[in-house]
Amino acid sequence: MPGGGRPLILTEDPLLLDDLLRLCAAAGAEPHVHHAVPEQTGAGGPGGDGGVAGVAGAGWDSAPLVLVGDDAARRVRGAPRRDGVFLVGRDLDDPSVWQRAVEIGAQEVLRLPDAESLLVDRIADVVEGAGRPALTVGVIGGSGGAGASTLACALALRAAKAGERTILIDADPLGGGVDVLLGGESAEGLRWPDFAASRGRVGAGALEESLPELHALRVLSWDRGERVVVPPAAMRSVVAAARRRGGVVVVDLPRRVDEPVAEVLAQLDLVLLVVPGELRSVAAAGRVAAGVRMVARDVRVVVRGRCPDGLDAEAVAGLLGAPLAGEVPVEVGLPGRVAEGEPPGARGTLARFCDGFWQRALGSAQGVPA
Repeated sequence: MPGGGRPLILTEDPLLLDDLLRLCAAAGAEPHVHHAVPEQTGAGGPGGDGGVAGVAGAGWDSAPLVLVGDDAARRVRGAPRRDGVFLVGRDLDDPSVWQRAVEIGAQEVLRLPDAESLLVDRIADVVEGAGRPALTVGVIGGSGGAGASTLACALALRAAKAGERTILIDADPLGGGVDVLLGGESAEGLRWPDFAASRGRVGAGALEESLPELHALRVLSWDRGERVVVPPAAMRSVVAAARRRGGVVVVDLPRRVDEPVAEVLAQLDLVLLVVPGELRSVAAAGRVAAGVRMVARDVRVVVRGRCPDGLDAEAVAGLLGAPLAGEVPVEVGLPGRVAEGEPPGARGTLARFCDGFWQRALGSAQGVPA
């Protein structure tokens, strides 16, 4: 990690130190460790009770996070006040622990092992540089053959071309693989089965770097094996890691909302329901929309193709009880171009729709009227 990016641990308790080192490793951090509180010469000097007036030279000021063992709290009194100080111990039932926390300006008091997962998250946020989460958009077909996977790939491609850090996630194990649509089925990198055993927090940076890179975006798809199920906990952890990386995340969703898919829907900012402009597809989409709305916060309709007389895009959205996100004309020649290796959204009306969508969506996410 870069200088100044390593957490600082202050403790003389070997058992507590072992726990903190283990938790730092789980978060992907390599800490600085001081078994005793280091002294800094200069104004004030060490306090008479072993406290210090300042420990900036030992990393107190520069470390993004300071973990102070309860055994070291009294010796830290007098150190400069700063954010990101945590008082950590095992036996914190003593009411005076809160006084010690106030004396050192601790942000939180954490008792192990109860707070282990919380502490790993705090450390990982520092390592990864917590910032604005990704704008996360799901795409789901209202009926079979609606073109949801094609739209998901095109949205991801256009976001990447616009300079956004982009991850495309294929959450449909029976969809054939978005990596195939992008011509990357043989690209090196991890697929969903490699993450099936994931539990707890997945490192955002490690996730991104492990995925195949196709057309300037990262893709998490399925392999050609027989596994078609990823446990809900793994789905939740992986999508959460992708969101923490920032930028844009696009998820290609299956039409059936099971438990793993519900974990994805709960993390989406927006779901686009792709509906061909004909009555039978609208009827099917109504059932899909009902399941999606049970979990998703914001569902909008994308009408694909021309509607018959007496039915327009606004009417389709009205029948489904959702706002209209736009219309995507059927693009003649697109299937042939994809078969020849051109990714969806490289050009044409689909590309223009996606560009317009991101201009509105990203502007709205940044506080600019869409």
